Amino acid sequence: MLTSKQRAYLRALAHTEEPILHAGKGGVSDAMCKQADDALTKREMLKGKVLETAPATARETAEDIAARVGAEVVQVVGRTFVLYRRHPEKPQIQLPK
Repeated sequence: MLTSKQRAYLRALAHTEEPILHAGKGGVSDAMCKQADDALTKREMLKGKVLETAPATARETAEDIAARVGAEVVQVVGRTFVLYRRHPEKPQIQLPK
């Protein structure tokens, strides 16, 4: 569980990032979850975008993907969301205590 300081730190890091995951009219698929899992393993944090044609809201999509890949939803703003999952062996992002 992330604290408010950790969440704020991750939001600041994510601000400059571009979305690498896009959810469209097909919704959340297994391939999308695999892509999210790979990205979280490599980067620990990812930014995604939900297109207007998607069947679910950004919050629902983010929570669905997070539940499937074992991540935490950091932020949802409009149609953009940020997910975080700490790397088990070599964490790259040092969260504040």
